[in-house]
Amino acid sequence: MTATSAVSASPYGTLPPASPMPQRRPVSLPRLAQMRQAGEKITMLTAYDATFAAVADAAGVECILVGDSLGMVCQGLPSTVGVTLDTMAYHTASVARGLQRAQGTAWLIADLPYGTYAESREQALRSACTLMQAGAHMVKLEGGGWTVPAVEFLVQRGVPVCTHLGLTPQTVHALGGYRVQGKGEDAARTLRQHAHELQDAGAAMLVLEMVPSALAADITAELPHCHTIGIGAGNGTAGQVLVLHDMLGMNLGKMPKFVRNFMDGAGSVRAAMETYVQAVKHGHFPDNAVHAW
Repeated sequence: MTATSAVSASPYGTLPPASPMPQRRPVSLPRLAQMRQAGEKITMLTAYDATFAAVADAAGVECILVGDSLGMVCQGLPSTVGVTLDTMAYHTASVARGLQRAQGTAWLIADLPYGTYAESREQALRSACTLMQAGAHMVKLEGGGWTVPAVEFLVQRGVPVCTHLGLTPQTVHALGGYRVQGKGEDAARTLRQHAHELQDAGAAMLVLEMVPSALAADITAELPHCHTIGIGAGNGTAGQVLVLHDMLGMNLGKMPKFVRNFMDGAGSVRAAMETYVQAVKHGHFPDNAVHAW
């Protein structure tokens, strides 16, 4: 099945035929900024091994996230809390080798796992260096407010940083479970304040997870230098991310309502990924009505 036929047969809306992809340039922070300025949506998927990373890159995914979600989808853990830095480094190196062998161009982001950046700015730098030396181009950490000094410290030392607000899985127990964040005036004001502080600290990307779509769109408009990536946050963000196993319909638990099974009718994993890329680029995914919360 070709990418074009996969897209046109998508059960998630009729998309225009995909033209052949031009020769891709390596994705970089300047390239992401150019996309944002041009109004082109940024696509991101998680990957945890060499093969899936290479396929995602070939499918046109700009950003690959080695997420600590691997704790649940690869290791069978109940949450991300049990993932170690050594495990993250192992999977980051695997993904990086896959991209290198396939002459890939994707921007590689790796999660700093729970407990590896909260103690001090110096601890955050040591942890970030471990993942950068494994092949990451950028590291991601969760939370606002208390994370600002660490973000600033990393950026000043040449480490690109992606941050994460809204539902932060590493602190899901403190949040009372997998619930929408930023509802109500006070919660929205705090989330918006944290987003601005993180941009001011030098964060180049910001994942917004399970945040009301209107709030996510407002934050996106207010942060010209920090590219928002939504997951369950509507289509007003600068880009979208999904967990690989979710978008392939391989979730072991209850599928979040904001997820689509792009494998349905695709015929191959690569075709499913291409359908996802085209759906995000053309505004067919996500559906804002699902994310109004």
